[in-house]
Amino acid sequence: MRIMCMNTLKEDEMDLTAVRLGRRSAVALTAAVALGLAAGCSSSSGGASSTAGGMPATVNVVSINPQTGPAAFAGLAANKGYELAIKEINDTKFLGGTTLTLSKVDTKGDIKTAASAASTAIADKSISAIFGSVSSQEAVAMSPLVQQAGVPTIYTQAGSDGVIVGDATYRATPLMRNYYGNVKKFIKDKGWKSIGIIHTAAAPTLVDIGTKALPAIAQELGMTVTTTVATQGTTQDFTAPISQVLASKPDAVAILLVGPANPTAMKQLRQAGYTGDVLGNSGASAGNLKPAGADGAGMVWPTDFNYQQKAPSSQKFVTLYQASNPGENPLNYAAEAYDAAWFLAKSIKAAGNADRAAIKTAMGTVSGQSFDGALGTGLTWKDREIVVPGVMIRYDGTNEVLLYEGSGS
Repeated sequence: MRIMCMNTLKEDEMDLTAVRLGRRSAVALTAAVALGLAAGCSSSSGGASSTAGGMPATVNVVSINPQTGPAAFAGLAANKGYELAIKEINDTKFLGGTTLTLSKVDTKGDIKTAASAASTAIADKSISAIFGSVSSQEAVAMSPLVQQAGVPTIYTQAGSDGVIVGDATYRATPLMRNYYGNVKKFIKDKGWKSIGIIHTAAAPTLVDIGTKALPAIAQELGMTVTTTVATQGTTQDFTAPISQVLASKPDAVAILLVGPANPTAMKQLRQAGYTGDVLGNSGASAGNLKPAGADGAGMVWPTDFNYQQKAPSSQKFVTLYQASNPGENPLNYAAEAYDAAWFLAKSIKAAGNADRAAIKTAMGTVSGQSFDGALGTGLTWKDREIVVPGVMIRYDGTNEVLLYEGSGS
């Protein structure tokens, strides 16, 4: 039986976009939705029509991700990774006679929609688990809801605090600060002594890198941060912050922006006369730098996956992906989702049924085991977050070039 919850939030209280809401409003929205859930739903471990002590014919999972809007490039790629893994899981009969089925909800880059979709999934007792949003703002709104309801939820990306909030929430993407240190070898090789930083204020992950992680790396390496400039999420003209940074005369520049903003900033940086390499972030991947053309050449960034990395399990994933998506190389978002789906499948198998509480308990056990996956070999989990070696990438104006894997040391 499906139990539907009526939440009491008014439309005018929720009708704001993820960028405009920000973290504080997202938390407020989450609290309001949670109150609605508490008032309208009774708690239950739920699960997909499983019989006691046995596996059902079907286990239902939902992906709640942006398929339109600014973060759609990541959400769409993640869904391809989920689909690929689930096809493999079903084709190989990893779960015996049980089939995993995936439904997809488009959050449209909107916190309200993400929270509402999570509430709907929680109320639908046929859904055993959730693949959570790649957007930090959306994930922060979803996590308290799924944790309170005990629904196993695995995120990719969503790198801010407040996403991993309890034993129901996992993240198959390491926090960027945990592998951003891979830039140290590159900085040492370049001999940089100072750096100026431009970062968006709209993405908690990039605020963390721009104000904490990168300055800490600079201090460790004896570098000076000449200036740090924050830009708003709606900024399209970066000439003023670029001028401010270049006026401080740094040896190097870091540009930490979301997806499509990167080519604009790179073009304007080159027009301002800067010709050196630029430290970026994985938001420059997924073809986002192509509009910059030759001006995009020289942006470098660490990431948790690149299709060129050599690990056998990574190349197995790449081969499978290319067979299903001819002429297309997998992005890191797809690789993360692929590993997330396999983690869920292993947990369902260990649980022996589709009950949410049983899967959640099994996730705690499975996460204690190392494994080989799309993201590399010998992967582990720490505090419900995946740990990976990572890679370093440089854009040459046309393609992404693998510089080295791990720290490069």
